[in-house]
Amino acid sequence: MPTVIPVKFKYATRDLWFNPGTTGAQEADHVICSTERGQEIGLVTADAREVSHPELRGMIGDAPLKDVIRIATDEDLDRAEALAERGEAAFDTFRRLAKESGLDMKPIGVEYVFGGGRAVCYFSAEERVDFRQLVRDLSRELHERIDMRQIGVREEAAVVGGFSHCGQELCCARFGHMFEPVSIRMAKEQDLPLNSNKISGACGRLMCCLRYEFEAYRDFKGRAPKKNAVIETPLGKAKIQEYDTPREEIVLRLENGKRARVPLANMECSEAAHKKSEQLNCPCRPDTVPRWALDEIDSVEIKMALADLDRENGVLPATTASSDDIFVEPAPKKRRRSKGKGDGGSGKAKGEAAPKEGTPRKRRRRKSKGDAAANAGQNASEEKKAVSRRRRHHSGGKDSAQQEGTSGSEESSRPVRKHTRRPGDKGVGMRPTRKKTDAPKKADGDASKANADGAPKKRRRRRGGRGRGKGGNGNGGAGNNAGSAPKAE
Repeated sequence: MPTVIPVKFKYATRDLWFNPGTTGAQEADHVICSTERGQEIGLVTADAREVSHPELRGMIGDAPLKDVIRIATDEDLDRAEALAERGEAAFDTFRRLAKESGLDMKPIGVEYVFGGGRAVCYFSAEERVDFRQLVRDLSRELHERIDMRQIGVREEAAVVGGFSHCGQELCCARFGHMFEPVSIRMAKEQDLPLNSNKISGACGRLMCCLRYEFEAYRDFKGRAPKKNAVIETPLGKAKIQEYDTPREEIVLRLENGKRARVPLANMECSEAAHKKSEQLNCPCRPDTVPRWALDEIDSVEIKMALADLDRENGVLPATTASSDDIFVEPAPKKRRRSKGKGDGGSGKAKGEAAPKEGTPRKRRRRKSKGDAAANAGQNASEEKKAVSRRRRHHSGGKDSAQQEGTSGSEESSRPVRKHTRRPGDKGVGMRPTRKKTDAPKKADGDASKANADGAPKKRRRRRGGRGRGKGGNGNGGAGNNAGSAPKAE
């Protein structure tokens, strides 16, 4: 069996196999290899191993297996570093000339072959490009033999490098293996959203990682019951809602709306499922969840549902609600009667003694309709008396009754006399006015008699103004009002 050793080159998308011979090269060694373009330097990615002839032919085809010349020395590493610097300087020239030529191409890099005498220019383009004039310009600028090589977008991502949506380094740059085709069916099999922005990589094509778990998803779906299928459980029928392929679990939705995660290994096949698989010559899919599988689920809702089921079947005794149970509603408290204000809130009058202990409390007597009518009549009479008192107070009948010796009821029937006072009168010649009432007018003698019997009224002294008289006799201020004031008798 031939022995091979994988070597990774900078602008190669996968590892290439070489014959290590007697060099003794190991993983992480830089080696000088013989290729179609001459001598090149590369990095060993794994130790030497033996492979079968069919595997070797599938890797390199009919081409002969090249040899590893030697392990790179310090001089070889210095030369490789100098060539890399020259390639970076030539890349700027390559981009400038490609832009001036107006070609629809994207320059990727320039590599100087380790053996010398050749510079390889890498570019990517959607279609074929006529770069003959560009080769002439590059050869005149770089003074080297120019090789143009067109690569795809996936190879471009592998050469440039970067990070994907998951935060990891791009798979095409991290793993040195041959690219395997990826289809949209792999995304459908893994229940991924068919959104190009979410299932496409940095290169704009489908992500390489879609192929990694495709076999695992297909195997799990071949052994698990189909989605939306109805299966039997101790808690009734359940419907398969979704899959959890990495954990190999099935999400069920029970009849009461609760959800449960059951491992596929804990499910069993019924007799009907066995008969169906024999008829269709297909693997048997489980359709029953045993009781012990539900007991292993760490869910409070499932455990409570199982406990209720056991009580219904008589396995567990019916429990009575205790006072310590927080889910039991407490019994409503009795409503206390409102206490009176008298005697410290005891509901009794001050002079009334408190009832002795052991004696039954007297029930409160409910008022009948007759009592209510009597109370209403009493309240009406009291309100009538209060209204009459207010009228008597405003009419001034009490004072006049004391002066003349008459009762207050007689005085209340008299009209109220109001005296108006004008400026300059000084209490002389005041004209009495009467309210507009139906009572007959009284003589002026009664009013003069009341004023004579009573205390003399103190005159109010006015200062300044139109009514101020010239002398002290009180007649000087009546100049303007002489015609209006009555003459004294």
